[in-house]
Amino acid sequence: MNNKTDFVRQSYSDIAQGKEDTILFASQDEQTVSSSIGYSEEEISLVPEKANMGLGCGNPFHIVPVKEGDTLIDLGSGAGFDCFLASHKVGRRGKVIGVDMTPEMLSLSRQIAKENRYRNVEFRLGEIENLPAADNLADVVISNCVINLSQNKARVYREILRVLKPGGSIGISDIVIMKELPKEIKQDDKMYAC
Repeated sequence: MNNKTDFVRQSYSDIAQGKEDTILFASQDEQTVSSSIGYSEEEISLVPEKANMGLGCGNPFHIVPVKEGDTLIDLGSGAGFDCFLASHKVGRRGKVIGVDMTPEMLSLSRQIAKENRYRNVEFRLGEIENLPAADNLADVVISNCVINLSQNKARVYREILRVLKPGGSIGISDIVIMKELPKEIKQDDKMYAC
């Protein structure tokens, strides 16, 4: 593991345990953040409140259609916000798999799923560069502001294509740098965890 990956893991562990506010939006409540990045009030109301930590940067469901019966994999699922929303979209015949590298986030998302009786959602420990999923498993793969955290993005995309069924869909909402960043920002570890 490299230091940046360890820093990201520790940052999200701290957030899951309530030791740290969300990295970018510490001054706003989670519902305001979710509304500002494209989730409707109806979508937010479908998800258990504890799962909404305001950590995304967009709504991947505006990018990719999800149908009843689909199998969906969420990269970097955190507390499960997008997974729980996807659960309603795929229905009882579908399946949602959340993958996260942070044991504390997994513990939180599993607890929320159990308390709210989500039967078509499961959470797996793993890194998005090495997905804990079989080849050709998913109809849809989504990611909400997570691929930017990876030090090996090419590997992430190869893994997405490996787990995606032929003809499957990808919905990625993320941060993209359009110009060179100043040196002090590049050297700030916190910028690698947002």
